[in-house]
Amino acid sequence: MTMNRQMQRAATLSLAALASLTTALTPAFAQMTEVGPGEGALSIVAWAGYVERGETDKAFDWVTGFEQKTGCMVSVKTANTSDEMVALMNEGGFDLVTASGDASLRLVAGGKVQEINPALVPSWSTIDPRLQDAPWHTVDGKHYGVPYMWGPNVLMYNTNVFKEAPTSWNVVFEKMDLPDGKTNEGRVQAYDGPIHIADAAQYLMFHKPELGITSPYELNEDQYKAALDLLRVQRTLTSRYWHDAFIQIDDFKNEGVVASGSWPFQVGLLKADNQPVASTIPQEGATGWADTTMLHVDSEHPNCAYMWFEHQLSSNLQADLSVWFGAVPSVPAACTDGRGMQTAEGCTANGLDDFEKIRFWKTPVANCSQGEGACVPYYRWVSDYIGVIGGR
Repeated sequence: MTMNRQMQRAATLSLAALASLTTALTPAFAQMTEVGPGEGALSIVAWAGYVERGETDKAFDWVTGFEQKTGCMVSVKTANTSDEMVALMNEGGFDLVTASGDASLRLVAGGKVQEINPALVPSWSTIDPRLQDAPWHTVDGKHYGVPYMWGPNVLMYNTNVFKEAPTSWNVVFEKMDLPDGKTNEGRVQAYDGPIHIADAAQYLMFHKPELGITSPYELNEDQYKAALDLLRVQRTLTSRYWHDAFIQIDDFKNEGVVASGSWPFQVGLLKADNQPVASTIPQEGATGWADTTMLHVDSEHPNCAYMWFEHQLSSNLQADLSVWFGAVPSVPAACTDGRGMQTAEGCTANGLDDFEKIRFWKTPVANCSQGEGACVPYYRWVSDYIGVIGGR
């Protein structure tokens, strides 16, 4: 990615809007009171692999049946980062977004998503209780979305190079010799998003406890500087900052990349292609994502959107998406009821029992547990991360 493209993308984020998160949220208050006939269309901003209609693999299709049942024809805009999702929702013209925790509160604060009415989602009670009132979509007791999927950010590695799973994230953060006798320079990747600063902070939590980091999303100036310094070391090792899942897949297959932070989605597709990859959560732990489907405040198709809310909680969609993406369903019954492809063992493998161990993405704000104005807010993460990956 060129610096021009980085700067253009960053400009779309509206740093003023990000700065507003340093104090208080100013959510939108629109809310549906009843669901009427579908409007015939539904547009969704989604992570890659989240809204499948059988085009990638015929076995995975949870769109066609929805369209046939409701008459709501689904269009999908794939976004590769949370910042892209926020930018697209700011531009408007979309109904729904599958927002992670580092985007959801920005959308609420910016008045871009509306309060949803759980009473209009019949299957709301089936959602994992740990997610129903989660702070990344619940503000002042009001819900601004319906939980979709969650899971960890994993360390993906080449099994021809690593005969045993790496035990530390140091293989992507520090210069070192790998088991094949070559160094990791030019053979590792990092995520192309400011939230990756949190991965560096989590690494430092484990290896430099004297910094006093208690949350990778709440960093004072000294802690933040240490994370940036570590990322500048990583910059000398990184062959590409990835944001497109399919480009990362190609890089592992054809470009000699042997280790990177990744999503279970890429791991699963590479394994299905018989590539020598595996994944692990090293000793330092992992950041993660809990994604929520949120409704634009100016949605032109709110009835279709509410029909999708109910559809996304169906056991077969939850189960099949869980298998496809390597994620954990927001509806626990999808792991065991046999209505889809997932099994109890599969959910456990995807991290069902690791909920308390994952530090889920959230938007950094200045007023944090360290005190009012004590932490570095997200708008600085955006500009500073561009500087890091640009070599500054």
